[in-house]
Amino acid sequence: MEFNGQMDFLTDEQLLSVFHLKKTEISCIEQPLIFLTQLRDHNLLPETRLKKVKGMRTREQRQQGVYGVLEWLERERSQDIRRFWRCVFEDHIVQKYPALHLLKKSLPDTVSKFYKELLAIETLAENSGQKQKNGKNTRKRNRNDRSDDSGPSAKKPSFSPHEKGSKERIWMLSKYKTKLPVKCGDKEGILYRDKLTKGEKCIREGARGRWFSPCEFQKFAGKESSRKWKASIRCDGTPLKKLIEENHLQCPPMENRNRASVQKSKKKISISSSESSSTDSETSASSEEESDAEDVQKQSRRAGLRSQFRSRVDDDGEEEDEMVDLTVFRAPSLPVTCVSLTGTLYKDRFATGKRGKSIRTDERWFTPEEFVKEEPTLTNGLWKRDILCHGKTLNFLCKKKILDIHPNNCICMECSTDLEDLMNQNNDDVCYACHSDGDLVCCDKCPRAFHLDCHLPAVNKEDLPWQWICTICMLRTRQRGCASRNMTEQEAFDSPVSQYKLQCHYLLLCMYNEDIQRVFVKDPRQNVRRYSEFISDPMWLNRIKQKLKDNMYQTFGEFVSDFQLIFSNCRKFNRDNKFGQLGAKLKKIFEEEIQKIFFIQ
Repeated sequence: MEFNGQMDFLTDEQLLSVFHLKKTEISCIEQPLIFLTQLRDHNLLPETRLKKVKGMRTREQRQQGVYGVLEWLERERSQDIRRFWRCVFEDHIVQKYPALHLLKKSLPDTVSKFYKELLAIETLAENSGQKQKNGKNTRKRNRNDRSDDSGPSAKKPSFSPHEKGSKERIWMLSKYKTKLPVKCGDKEGILYRDKLTKGEKCIREGARGRWFSPCEFQKFAGKESSRKWKASIRCDGTPLKKLIEENHLQCPPMENRNRASVQKSKKKISISSSESSSTDSETSASSEEESDAEDVQKQSRRAGLRSQFRSRVDDDGEEEDEMVDLTVFRAPSLPVTCVSLTGTLYKDRFATGKRGKSIRTDERWFTPEEFVKEEPTLTNGLWKRDILCHGKTLNFLCKKKILDIHPNNCICMECSTDLEDLMNQNNDDVCYACHSDGDLVCCDKCPRAFHLDCHLPAVNKEDLPWQWICTICMLRTRQRGCASRNMTEQEAFDSPVSQYKLQCHYLLLCMYNEDIQRVFVKDPRQNVRRYSEFISDPMWLNRIKQKLKDNMYQTFGEFVSDFQLIFSNCRKFNRDNKFGQLGAKLKKIFEEEIQKIFFIQ
């Protein structure tokens, strides 16, 4: 059956249901520009929304942008759903996107599954109605049902959640197995079942994307005078209290909800328990920080060494309070390790263990919890205990206020749950070359970011591809993909520079990055007094960059000789002062990078 024929058997509401099930799958298509342009050409997408997605820098942002477009279509243009399906299933579109081709082929199964689900719901509703007449209530959820609704956003669907004539309530439908639309007063949100069970913030307000606990959502709706959120928050007009009583919704176990009182009783029972809990509770008022302390207690208790281990840590800490040189922790970024892993922790990005990607490695940014999970030898790692900085745990740094743990209700960018803010944390906040902020283009393969003119070669914003990869990643990818051929240094120096432009750009970017103080970037005669009296042939990085752009080098050796001139001038003018030492450091790095990229033995 052709798709147009299939659509004749579906109502617009049913087509919207299929759309709702498949929009996450559609949002994952690669290079979606043609797809979005097709929607615009069919008057389904405004030009402004198309430009907004085109301007997104990373692949993750563009995927979220496409999902946002689909949500907007579902919410604002639901009357055009039939035209949407005809538009995206035209031949030239399905040939471009294999995912849409598979979706078109699988549509008969989707439609069939849709009708079977409707039939099952109607049958269940009839059976439920019949049994209720006999005085029995046997309403159950199908445990085998699986929800296909997942995606970057959790906004309330615009179509009706139950079919005409169906008596089944929405919390029984498979599509609402993981989340439920809820309302309190005039405020609407989405309740995530698993988060409620864990005692976490579980209600997300659709329009602004903020997370609330049930009590906070009740207060947000202006119902703080009502002390029972279970009665004031409703799903499809039914209080959550009834859903909980009928086992359609699970509340957190009593142990989690009364964690504070349990910990107080533990203090009276065991001195070692008091010491164990106090170490972490001093560093944060947040529930997630308390859970870290509990994990330490449980793990130590199982090992039978809890009291000895924790008291030793506390005793050492007391003794070392006056002995530790805290000046080593004053820098804005600190070296950290976790067994075999190494990284750099940036204080201004730190929020909590779960929030704020504050630890950077060569490959990516991590939250402290994510960083610990990367270590293969740790099965129950804890970020406060297992991440070390200058030999001290992050727990010590938190106690000394070197790191500030953000409260649960913090609304800063590091703590934000906004998808764009979360994706922006995947890349650096400053340019890799000049170490300053501004309008940056982000690499889709590594955490680096660049100003358009700082990258080599310079990036044209108008021609920026959907997936942009920086020169450093491009060179490393090429080296991994090609068989390495060892060269002598002379062979490399005699090679035409046009053959190794990528390597030249890479070396220049490395030098810009290492010269954090920008000592060698500009003409030294402009800022250094009496420089011309000692140096007759000055050289600097910006000049090398311009000469390379103007094709003034014939061989790679000529390019290298200008760097050697920078280093020799620096040694001659500065000798062994701090600038002379910096020049010697850059010279060593430069020569090591040449050895690596040309596989010189």
